[in-house]
Amino acid sequence: MIRLLRSAFWLFFVAGVTLSCRAMSSPTVQPAAPATVVKQTVIAPVYLPPAVDLVSLEDKLVEIYEAVSPGVVLVRALDAQGDGRGTGFVYDKQGHILTNLHVIEDLDTVEVDFPSGLKTRAQVIGKDPDSDIAVLKVNVPDEELFPLAMGDSDQLRVGQAVLAIGNPFGFEGTMTLGIVSGLGRALRSLREAPSGGVFSSGDIIQTDAAINPGNSGGPLLNLNGEVIGVNRAIFTTSFSDAGQPLNSGIGFAISINIVKRVVPALIATGRYDYPYVGITSLDDLSLAEQEALGLQSATGVYVTQVTPGGPADRAGVRAGYRPTTIPGLEAGGDLIVAIDGVPVKSFSDFISYLLRNKSPGDTIVLTVLRDDQELQLSVVLDKRPSD
Repeated sequence: MIRLLRSAFWLFFVAGVTLSCRAMSSPTVQPAAPATVVKQTVIAPVYLPPAVDLVSLEDKLVEIYEAVSPGVVLVRALDAQGDGRGTGFVYDKQGHILTNLHVIEDLDTVEVDFPSGLKTRAQVIGKDPDSDIAVLKVNVPDEELFPLAMGDSDQLRVGQAVLAIGNPFGFEGTMTLGIVSGLGRALRSLREAPSGGVFSSGDIIQTDAAINPGNSGGPLLNLNGEVIGVNRAIFTTSFSDAGQPLNSGIGFAISINIVKRVVPALIATGRYDYPYVGITSLDDLSLAEQEALGLQSATGVYVTQVTPGGPADRAGVRAGYRPTTIPGLEAGGDLIVAIDGVPVKSFSDFISYLLRNKSPGDTIVLTVLRDDQELQLSVVLDKRPSD
C-alpha cells in the first residue's frame, strides 16, 4: 500500500584478514638416493580494499547537515481536518519554497516555519498533481533564505548513498541515511483521467532512507549535499496507534530532474503540461499472460486500451481485442518495445522517458511488435487532458 507522508545509520566495515605462508622444511637427502623435488604451494597475496574511514564519513555527514538544514523548513497546513505538517525547502533567493502538493491539500495559504524560529505565511503559487509538487512564495528577510543546490538524478545509481532531511512525526530537522534502492519507478498521479482511472507519475527514486509522515516535500540528498529528489511517499502495511503509516524501508522520491522541468513553469504560470500518448497498458506480464496473448516476449508495454481520438489512436496504435483464456485479458494489442530507439522493458521505463525528455507537441517514434512484425509508428504528443 502506497502511503503519502503528510503529517539507522549504516556503516560498512571491512575486516582485515592476514594470510600467512609457512615455508616447508627441506627433506633430508639420503646418500645414494635419487634427488627429490619438493613442490611448495605459494598463496598469492590477496588485495583487500581499505576499511571505510568512519571518522571522515561522520565528518562528511555533519558537514552536509550543517550546510543544508538551514534551507529545510516545516510546512504547516491548517485546515478543517486539523494541523497537517510536512517539509519543504528553499528553492531560490526570491522566496520560493518547494513541497508536496498533498501536504497543503487545496489551501491557498499555509504557514512556513524556518529553522531560525521565524514563522510566516506563504502563498501557494503553483500546483502540479501529476508530480505532487507545489510551489510556495514567502516574503522574509534575505538572511533567512538558504537555497539548496540541485543535483542530476540521471547520474544516480542503485546502491548510491543518500540522505533525507525533514520533520517526521513533528521531529524537526531529522536526518536519516540510506541508499538508492531502485530507479525509474512509477506511482499514481493525484489527478484522475477523464476516461477513468488516474494518470501516472514516473522517474521515481526508491530509497530505504527512513522517511515517515512529516517527511513529505523534504529533500533527498547525495553525499555532495545536492538535492536529487523530493520525498513523496512510502509503501507500508504498518500503522501507528494513531493510524499513521510507518516506514517499511521502501520510500519514494520525485526525481530532481523532473522537478527542474516542472517548477519553472509553476512559478511562471502556476501549472505544467505533461506529454500525453493516450494508451492504457498492461505492465509486468506473467508467463501465463504472455502465453495467453501469444507473445514471444513479456518485455515491453502491452497496450490494452487506446483513447479514441488521442495521439496513439491517430498514429494507428492497436489495443487488444480478442478474448483469451484469462478473463478480461484480450490479445492482438501492440507490444511497445522501444521509444525513439530507446528500449523499454516496462511501463515505468516508458513513462519515465516521456516525462524526462518530451513535451506536448513533440513527435516520438514507437517501435511495436504486432502479429510477429515490427512496426515504427510516429506519434505527435498532446498535453494531458484536464479533469
